[in-house]
Amino acid sequence: MIEWFQHILRFLPDFYDGLLITLRLTFVGLALGMGIGIPAALARVYGSPWIRRIAIGYIEFIRGTPLLVQLFIIYFGLPQFNINLPRMTAAYLALGLNSGAYQAEYFRGAIQAVESGQMMAARAMGMTRFQAIRHVILPQAVRIVIPPWSNEPILLLKSSAVAFLVAVPDLMTKAKIIITRTYDPIGTYLAVAVFYLIIVLLLTGVLETIERRVRIPGLEIEVVRH
Repeated sequence: MIEWFQHILRFLPDFYDGLLITLRLTFVGLALGMGIGIPAALARVYGSPWIRRIAIGYIEFIRGTPLLVQLFIIYFGLPQFNINLPRMTAAYLALGLNSGAYQAEYFRGAIQAVESGQMMAARAMGMTRFQAIRHVILPQAVRIVIPPWSNEPILLLKSSAVAFLVAVPDLMTKAKIIITRTYDPIGTYLAVAVFYLIIVLLLTGVLETIERRVRIPGLEIEVVRH
């Protein structure tokens, strides 16, 4: 055990650098996914038939294929069309597109959980459809969606590990480099697991605090963390 702690301390700067990249991948992917997911959810609920089909096609394609395949298509496939993305950009895009499809379904469910009569009431008061969605539907949907949505940051954090396959210098890549220097895969990967566990526990605590603060009485949803 002492040797393992010494191993961590020896390579702590490397682990730290990799962890920062992992967190960047997670939060940029999460933000990009939200920017894609909310419009896709609105398109599914309020869009015209052809817009709805486009949104459904995107969601089903992304949810029906592995993240690794999506990353390889972006990083290795797009250069065939003269689109060459840096490895970090490719990782951000893959994680964002992947997260966006799942977030779209979270938000769709929350939007549909808002009573349809509220849209009618808002329109009766003179609001346009866009104003009703922005000022009446979305504020309620955002509060409703937080419990199921709160799994997404944790899942995305763990999914970001695939980025090491395109040489993004995240936590897994740093671990691989350390292993080539120490020939200690068990100790190194165990250290990586501990770092991931710490971040997941911290995220869980933050998300549970947010849930308690914005909870709508009578609409609580029990959520199992993955």
